[in-house]
Amino acid sequence: MKADVGADGGAGRPAANGPLLELVGVTKSFPTVVANSDVSLAVRPGEIHAILGENGAGKSTLMKMIYGVLAPDAGEIRWRGEPVRIGNPAHARSLGIGMVFQHFSLLESLTVAENISLATPETASRLAPRIAEIGDRFGLPVDPHALVHSLSVGQRQRAEIIRCLLQEPGLIIMDEPTSVLPPSGIPPLFDTLRKLADGGCAVLFISHKLEEIRSLCHRATVMRAGKVVATVDPAAETNETLARLMIGHDLPRSHRTAPHPGAHPAMEIHNLDYQPEDPFGTRLEGVDLPLYPGEIVGIAGVSGNGQRELAAVLSGETILSRHDRDRIRIGGESCGDAGAGVRRRLGLAFVPEERHGRGAVPEMSLTRNVLLTAHGRGMVRRGMIAFGQARAYAEKCIGALDVRCSGADAEAHSLSGGNLQKFIIAREIALGPKVMIASQPTWGVDVGAAASIRQQLIDLRDQGAAILVISDELEELLEIADRVLVLFRGRLSPSLSRGEATTSLIGRYMTGGFLNENQAREVEPA
Repeated sequence: MKADVGADGGAGRPAANGPLLELVGVTKSFPTVVANSDVSLAVRPGEIHAILGENGAGKSTLMKMIYGVLAPDAGEIRWRGEPVRIGNPAHARSLGIGMVFQHFSLLESLTVAENISLATPETASRLAPRIAEIGDRFGLPVDPHALVHSLSVGQRQRAEIIRCLLQEPGLIIMDEPTSVLPPSGIPPLFDTLRKLADGGCAVLFISHKLEEIRSLCHRATVMRAGKVVATVDPAAETNETLARLMIGHDLPRSHRTAPHPGAHPAMEIHNLDYQPEDPFGTRLEGVDLPLYPGEIVGIAGVSGNGQRELAAVLSGETILSRHDRDRIRIGGESCGDAGAGVRRRLGLAFVPEERHGRGAVPEMSLTRNVLLTAHGRGMVRRGMIAFGQARAYAEKCIGALDVRCSGADAEAHSLSGGNLQKFIIAREIALGPKVMIASQPTWGVDVGAAASIRQQLIDLRDQGAAILVISDELEELLEIADRVLVLFRGRLSPSLSRGEATTSLIGRYMTGGFLNENQAREVEPA
């Protein structure tokens, strides 16, 4: 395969020959925005090349043009020195351009080999030994006969990368590849990318995690407002200088004071057991958690260990039986068998993990989207919508977190993912909730916006709200949480204070280490 072709490149030694991919003056416009303006960059064989920028800087649009999803309005794309018009993703793959998306596209009821066979003319039985061989060669061990639903998130990512490698790419685009991995899963991924680079394969690496960029990538192209503002050696930069290039000013820092929790829980989860209807869902077992006013509690864990089920049960999206109504209380009132509307009236606000379809309706304007959760704030009178009030509320949300959009009448799908996330966060905070549940609040958000969101959550805590943050970003939890617990296979670890919550201890809890500790305590003689 092309990834095996010997090259002079590698970690710290990118190949010195001509560009594999070159963009010259590429421009792409949409009705309300110029997404890319006169963008030029070059990627060499054996190079791991980062693309950095704020949400809305034009990174995704650029990758879509390289992968054939969109066509540029002006400029030229050159592949191996020759101008090319990439008509669609199949054409991109035939050229040797592969892409591993942030959100996996594997069918859970099929095996790894069966999934990969859907993208190739070969049968699963013939692919299985090749999958095993590539896995061994690149440090991506995965059982080709395993059903996808039985795999960890890291194993699923390996399957996605192997599927890409089987297409013999010269260039792999990786979109936020570490966002779904525990801390222990990141070094093996980076080892794999370095092996690919050593074999001559180029990697376009998109990430908001600046430490990763600095440790892994040979070069970084920085974009701002659709334009390239710099190309730098990330190892020679600091997080602060990279952030300054991305956002045009110094990175805002969180201002955090000691918490002052209230005496009585704002929300209580008591001995909660829940078996989801989804056969691939995770059962919650014996979940106990008091949440006090004036504190932020973080839930850490590898994605797929019950985070989604927990958020659904707490928000009211999933309703428990009447027998279990006392398992959840808000402000002392039992509400386990109540829907989302009742819980919101008790003072709950919720930021779901999925922006599109659950956090917002993509086809609706931002003004109409605020009605989803804020309609009780004087926006509906005698059955009629007060659009002036709704628009003013939307404009307030836009200003609170500097949401980049064309205004309150912009449709939600016209915003970048990070800007839509900022809008949803601002909409929920503006409700002045007693309890806030935020699931993955800064997922896919740039460093500047992430800092603003975290500060908003801290400020809301200081106003007396109880906040539960479910996040795969361990650094985020260590920055803002007053207590941290780990969710592993539907069970919560003991609560760790801010001083106790170290990366190593949380990492051990993420693999179920606290279960062994609990068992040891149970059998320990009095």
